[in-house]
Order: sequence, then structure tokens, then C-alpha cells
Amino acid sequence: MSKFIKFLFALFLFSAGTLQVSLAQCAMCRATIENNVSNGDTTVGAGLNLGILYLFVAPYILLSVLAYIWYKNAKKKKKFSFR
Repeated sequence: MSKFIKFLFALFLFSAGTLQVSLAQCAMCRATIENNVSNGDTTVGAGLNLGILYLFVAPYILLSVLAYIWYKNAKKKKKFSFR
């Protein structure tokens, strides 16, 4: 097997192993927010929303940077191949 396939397999195993742990946190966050909002404190909810937006945007930024680097490298290789 190539190194890339081994890496993808290891990444899949790691993701599958941590999935249950990450899903368990949702109920805890929801309970905390409901408790704080019922007591009149809305700052925790605003912080949680900001964290959700941060986690939402981070993969898109990473993919954009990787796509830009790939594009620049492909453009360089194409430029040198016509000489």
C-alpha cells in the first residue's frame, strides 16, 4: 500500500474513534446554555455561537489555502513543461 492510502486509513480510524466522544458533547453544551439562558445570562450563548462559526469557517480556509498552493504549483509545472 502506498503511504497516502495508509495515511487515509489511519485518519479514518482516528476519526471513527473520536466520533462518539464529540457527539456526546452536544447535550452537555445544550444543557449549559439552557440553564444559563433561563437564569438570564446570554453571554455564554453568544460565545458558543462564535465558537461554532470559528469551527465552521476553519476547514474552508484550510481548503482554500491548499487549493491555492496546488494551483500555483500546477501553474509552475505547466510553465516549465512548454520550454
